[in-house]
Amino acid sequence: MKTIKYFIVVLALALQSQGVSAQDTKIGILNAIQALFNSDAARVVQQELEQEFAQDELRANELTEELTTLQEQYQQNEAVMSEDEVRRMNSDAQDLQVQLQLIQERVQTALQEKNQEFVQSMQEELTQAVMDVVAEGGFDLILNTESAPYFAPVLDITPRVTAKLNENSQVGSTADQ
Repeated sequence: MKTIKYFIVVLALALQSQGVSAQDTKIGILNAIQALFNSDAARVVQQELEQEFAQDELRANELTEELTTLQEQYQQNEAVMSEDEVRRMNSDAQDLQVQLQLIQERVQTALQEKNQEFVQSMQEELTQAVMDVVAEGGFDLILNTESAPYFAPVLDITPRVTAKLNENSQVGSTADQ
């Protein structure tokens, strides 16, 4: 009986001491993708993408306008149109929709590829930024936002990592000059 009481007291003290050390643990929550895509480097890539796909965007806008005009003409003239005119107009509308869809798919695929390339190219910089924030903030544990169903906003270090990415890229570009 004395052995069990002694064991319980030792176990309670051990658990209490672990609780105290766990209370001193500094935890941060990070959305790495958000940190990357809010960075200055991501803004530069976004501007490049906008320039690269400007022609596609213009063409998509033209096709959308043509499609809208065609639909308006159909609604206005539907009652007096022959079956051939209706078929031709439907065929024209389908052609415009196919062209628009092809442009959208091409742009979407290219954007996904560019975003993936960006994330891969920034892995080292992201790792360094996280390590810098951990060192400066004295963090013991960093969790990804997806692994934490709830967290207090004060634990979110995403803006700090973004700021560190920007700071490190400025230091790197200054050193290159």
